[in-house]
Amino acid sequence: MAYNEHLAERVRQRLKGKAVVEEKKMMGGLTFMCNGKMCLGVLIDKKSNEDRLMVRVGKLNYEELLQRSDSMPMDFTGKPLRGFLFITPNGFDMESHLDYWVIKALEFNALLSEQ
Repeated sequence: MAYNEHLAERVRQRLKGKAVVEEKKMMGGLTFMCNGKMCLGVLIDKKSNEDRLMVRVGKLNYEELLQRSDSMPMDFTGKPLRGFLFITPNGFDMESHLDYWVIKALEFNALLSEQ
């Protein structure tokens, strides 16, 4: 499993006290399950060797968030998975930028928890 432990720790700190969090090694990295639902993940892109943040944002504002220069479709199989984004390092290097994506993931996670 290849992922940046420093990035994983930064995500852990932001999730502390916000949800029931379980960590699972999957998809070649580390996935953070919040309230029993996949929420965020950290991994290293095998092609570029760059860190990636995986963010589950749902389908409602997916297209809008996809327009950001630091986001791209999550694609493992040749077909993007709508509602999930990969975030490039420019999107999480600054603390405020990582905060933004964690908040987006937690907002969608809260919607799932209401159902």
